Amino acid sequence: MRIGIFENIMTPGGHEVDFDRIIVEEMQKRGHEVCFYVPKGFVFSFDYHVPVHELRGEVVSYSGVTGLRKLARTVKREWNRMSWYRQLYEVALRGDVDALIVPTSTYRYLRALSKSRLRKSPVPIIFILHGINPGEAPKFLHEADKLAACKNIRPTVLTFSEDIFGEKRSNIRTIYPPTFTPRDIESAPPQNEVLTIGFFGQYRREKRLEDFLQVYLQGHYTRPVKLLVQGATMHPEDAEDFERIIQKYEGTEGIEFLHKGLIGKEWQQAIAGIDVLLMPYSAPRYRYHWGGMLFTAIGYQKPVVASDDMNPEVFEAYKIGKCFASGNMQSLHEVLENFINTYDDTQEKYHAELIEAGREYSPEAFALRVEQIINE
Repeated sequence: MRIGIFENIMTPGGHEVDFDRIIVEEMQKRGHEVCFYVPKGFVFSFDYHVPVHELRGEVVSYSGVTGLRKLARTVKREWNRMSWYRQLYEVALRGDVDALIVPTSTYRYLRALSKSRLRKSPVPIIFILHGINPGEAPKFLHEADKLAACKNIRPTVLTFSEDIFGEKRSNIRTIYPPTFTPRDIESAPPQNEVLTIGFFGQYRREKRLEDFLQVYLQGHYTRPVKLLVQGATMHPEDAEDFERIIQKYEGTEGIEFLHKGLIGKEWQQAIAGIDVLLMPYSAPRYRYHWGGMLFTAIGYQKPVVASDDMNPEVFEAYKIGKCFASGNMQSLHEVLENFINTYDDTQEKYHAELIEAGREYSPEAFALRVEQIINE
């Protein structure tokens, strides 16, 4: 089968890049040919080693604009989206592909689709949504309803339930998200004498990093432990603040910093080299959108300490670590201290559960389900 991927989100790296990689590589393993369709001037941050076809019309960015200029760009963005849809319809009509996948979409994609001839595509098109929050749900269901008669349009939501807040539609599919696994390195359990806890991600000043550092430093631990804090910064003010924190805690026993963006093999080696992943940030959206770092932890077989709003369905099904009350620093202190002090006695249980979760959410299982949706 020839599968085309329509990618139009410009990203410098991160989980969206790896998500596309899962689709490409796992579909190739299943014997399919894969190619990309992208807007004019689209720049990849990773070489997927598959053909890339350029569509007329560039990506429109909102970066740095407000007011009437932003409104004008919104109009331009929708105009270009409709143009891409027309071109993709021609691709399908010519028989260049047997199926199309839109790897990251929203209800807005479906809203535009209802006005486009692409809704009559002769080949299946999977629009993947990475979760639906309560505010988006009515809009999404409304747009999906308008496309109910279009049998080849298959909105697919990454979620842990079989419905959308109690609502079901015959044209909406639900599917588990995939884990991120090491693809460029030979991964083996690290041989750390000191339990190494990894705290990874993009650093922004509003993330209250120092609050978390104080919680960690106030703990009383009965075994050797080290916290590795990796931060990537995009803006000068964030980089300056992160360097200030690094200098403030320089020489503090039990904390190590890495101010660097990690991608590809370097990212994989960093994750593989720690024992535990710490995910202390809290946000309501984590209940509805799958956590990229959580699914990295499962893929790399790393126990976790996370806030209890991080995909709670996963923690209900698998005991892969411990959760603290979202936003509660005292709860984080108690849970982190207990996790570290009982780790030697519980690590085998964590890893047994991680193996089970890894099977359930594996990239192979994800690709199989996508293939089944195409073949329905």
